[in-house]
Amino acid sequence: MYKRTASAITILAAFALARAALAEGDAGERDLDSRMKRYDVSYTIRPDGSYVEDCEWAMVVLKERAVAGAKTADVSYSTSIQKAEIKAAYTLKPDGRRIDAPKANFQVETNTGQGPDSPVFSDRTTTTVVFPDVAAGDTVVLSYRLTASQPMFPNHFSVSQVYWRSQAYDHVDVKIDAPTSLWAQYEARGMKTVRDDVEKGRHRLEWTLENPDPPKEKRTDWSVVDVESQPGFAFSTFRTYRDIAEAYGASAMPKAVITPRVQAKADEIVGTEKDPREIARLLYEWVAVNLSYAGNCVGLGAVVPHDTDFILDNRMGDCKDHATLLQALLAARGIASTQALINAGSTYRLPKIPVVSTVNHVINYIPRLDLYLDATSNSTPFGMLPFSDRGKPVLVVGGEKDASTPSQPVGSNRQTLKTTVRVQADGSLQGESSVLLEGAYALSARSAFRDMSHEYEEDLMKNYFQGQGQIGSGTLQRDDAKALVAQYRYSATFDVKDVLNVPGPGAFRVAPVLFSQRPIASFLGAAVTDIEAEGEHDTTCSSGASIEEYEYTFPRGMKMLATPDDAKIESGNLSYSATYKLRGSVLNVRRVFEDKTPGVVCTPEDTRALKAFARKVSQDQRAQVVYK
Repeated sequence: MYKRTASAITILAAFALARAALAEGDAGERDLDSRMKRYDVSYTIRPDGSYVEDCEWAMVVLKERAVAGAKTADVSYSTSIQKAEIKAAYTLKPDGRRIDAPKANFQVETNTGQGPDSPVFSDRTTTTVVFPDVAAGDTVVLSYRLTASQPMFPNHFSVSQVYWRSQAYDHVDVKIDAPTSLWAQYEARGMKTVRDDVEKGRHRLEWTLENPDPPKEKRTDWSVVDVESQPGFAFSTFRTYRDIAEAYGASAMPKAVITPRVQAKADEIVGTEKDPREIARLLYEWVAVNLSYAGNCVGLGAVVPHDTDFILDNRMGDCKDHATLLQALLAARGIASTQALINAGSTYRLPKIPVVSTVNHVINYIPRLDLYLDATSNSTPFGMLPFSDRGKPVLVVGGEKDASTPSQPVGSNRQTLKTTVRVQADGSLQGESSVLLEGAYALSARSAFRDMSHEYEEDLMKNYFQGQGQIGSGTLQRDDAKALVAQYRYSATFDVKDVLNVPGPGAFRVAPVLFSQRPIASFLGAAVTDIEAEGEHDTTCSSGASIEEYEYTFPRGMKMLATPDDAKIESGNLSYSATYKLRGSVLNVRRVFEDKTPGVVCTPEDTRALKAFARKVSQDQRAQVVYK
């Protein structure tokens, strides 16, 4: 079992730089690369939900190693409904000198699509500011205004931001000025409320934060993030997450219509097939394989999918386009479906305040089959979901109750590795090895092999053995990697020189000769992980099994002095067994590691249990066969 994201309308490189300052030492003694001297942001909201955002921040560059990252900062915005104005950008020297960034230092990258005013798949423009003459000890300052001419959804506005405890903030000031005609809910976590009042039909909020001496961040696994455990704020005019789903559906559902072209394409793909599940599979696979995935999904100015004819013309689209075309194709063959909003990052629990940026990805749902599909993935078989979609709350358009995507059933992920080794009189190894992969392991292998060139594959075995410090060769055979099925098989013959010390005494560990996705050893990393230093937090996880079978045939005159003892270890959802049978000159080994943890989120207790279990299994994995 095992596997961070923060989202905002404007992403500043400065935040990543400030947060990256990690080194040894306690609070107050941190070897910080940089610190945010001030970060001021205000939102002035209009009655229709459009708004103006004003932001100014100043970051002190403390270390030479931080200079390169501090030289630039990005302001990203929606091309179609926002305008950006850089009000000030300059470098402030310790002696008080101010060096302004000239206009030539503003680099604008715009996605204009097929026409000068028509973004096709990406609705983003990014202005990169290059600060002049930056050195350690300087302060870089950026001030800008974003003006949204229309809201993402009519009469609605939502925003959230996290200020990570591990980041140094001398002073943060957040202001929100909204009309009282817009109902709103909000919260500020770990921030001081300076203002919360109503005057002349306007609701004004102000929160501040200071975190000048951040603690060292011990955590390295950010696969599960609970933003409500960190300081920050959220403001939303949506009462519930379901309201967000319906607001999205109001603009998206009318696009999923059965046009003559959609009908013709659906008929062409399905042919005479009558079974609903098989029809859905054929349509899903066509969209997943034939439509390239491009552009942002749910964001400002990008909440309405393109027309289906446009999507078919370009054979490309973002998540909304994939979901809309698949919905229309299904409808053309009599299968009702809808779309659903989900978080594409590390959020596995929806925060209390419903903010649009929390649900930033779109997938499909077929009620008749009780089945979720993500057609943006061209490697996920029908009936499965990419790992990032599994076990998460989902907002079904038209749904009447809370829902979640399923996690993968226990037992779905499995690797079976079988190896036959013939030990030669000179200590070389010859033999064959095969790997059968199921579930997520098969998907991972298909992705690795799919784009592999013929030239690379020819040298794959030789390069693999060289990477192990050995001289070897072999021939690889494998299944077609492009097929969307949850099983994958490959095998190889091998000839590896000078592995064992023959003639003479020696010992060897039983271990795979061929590379694979999930050898038993890959489950045992927890044995050496400093879990206590990581702190108490959840992580992603999943069930899985790995079976390894070996048959060693030894040459005449080579005597086996000792083989490992059989082992059987069980604890909760975890089990391991190993058997070693020596008959004459043939040694048969079978090892089975199984993790039945349901997933997708594991607690710190689960992680500690895995660590203890992995340490026990590691002892058997280190056991050796002794020969003379």
